[in-house]
Amino acid sequence: MQAHEIDYHIYGEEMQYVEIELDPQEIVVAEAGSFMMMDNGIKMEAIFGDGSQQQSGLFDKLLSAGKRVLTGESLFMTAYINQNYGKSKVSFAAPYPGKIVAIDLTQYGGKFICQKDSFLCAAKGVAIGIEFSRKLGRGLFGGEGFIMQKIEGDGMAFVHSGGTLAKKELAAGEVLKVDTGCIVGFTKDVDYDIEFIGGIKNSIFGGEGLFYATLRGPGTVYIQSLPFSRLADRIIASAPKAGGSGREEGSLLGGLGRMIDGDNRF
Repeated sequence: MQAHEIDYHIYGEEMQYVEIELDPQEIVVAEAGSFMMMDNGIKMEAIFGDGSQQQSGLFDKLLSAGKRVLTGESLFMTAYINQNYGKSKVSFAAPYPGKIVAIDLTQYGGKFICQKDSFLCAAKGVAIGIEFSRKLGRGLFGGEGFIMQKIEGDGMAFVHSGGTLAKKELAAGEVLKVDTGCIVGFTKDVDYDIEFIGGIKNSIFGGEGLFYATLRGPGTVYIQSLPFSRLADRIIASAPKAGGSGREEGSLLGGLGRMIDGDNRF
C-alpha cells in the first residue's frame, strides 16, 4: 500500500478546519459532508467504499463498502483530485467544536484505531475499515466503543475530537480509565477493555454510566473532553418542550434569567 503524500495545515482554535495541499493528480478522500472549500481545477468524485480498493474486483469493493455500513457511515466517500498543473488546495471542516488530529500512520506502525464517527479525511490509499472487539464485555456494554474504525496504510489521516484534546503516552502496563464516549483513538498496541464501575450507589446515583473503558499501554491515546453524544444530550435536555416550556421555566431563577438576557417571550 502506497498512499499519496499530502501536505496540510490546520487552522482555527475551537472550530478548526484542515487545508490539504495537493500536487498534480494527487487525491484526498473525505467523509460526505466535511467539504469546506477548494481551488478551481480540483474535481470531486463519489467513490464506492474508501477508495483503497478502486483497482480491485467488485467483491473487494463491496466488502470495503460493507465495512463502512457496519460502522454507521455512508456507502460512498468523496475523492478530490487535483487536475491542475500546479499545486491546489482543498479544505475540510470539523462538524462540531473541538480539535482536528493529524495521524501519520508511518509513525504508528501503519494502523490507528478510532471512534467510528471521528474520521474526517485521509490521503488516497489509506484504508478505513472496522475493528471488531474479541471480548464479549466490550460488545455488550461498550456502547460507542464496541465497533471502532481502523485506519491502515502509510499516509496521513485526520480525525476530529470534541472539546479539548488530551494526548496520553502510556508506558508498558500503565492503565488509563476513561469514559467510553471520551475516547478519540489509540495506537494498535494499546489493549482496550470495558470494566464495571461497581457499587450500588455509584450505579444508581453516580450519573456516569455503569461502565468505563480501561486502556493499557504501551501506546498513544487521544481523549476528548466533550463527546458529541454528550453535547447533544445537554442540548436536548435544555430545549423547550412542547408548549414552550424549557427545563428551568418553572423556577424563579429561570424567570430572572430571561429578564436579564432580554428573552421576555410568552
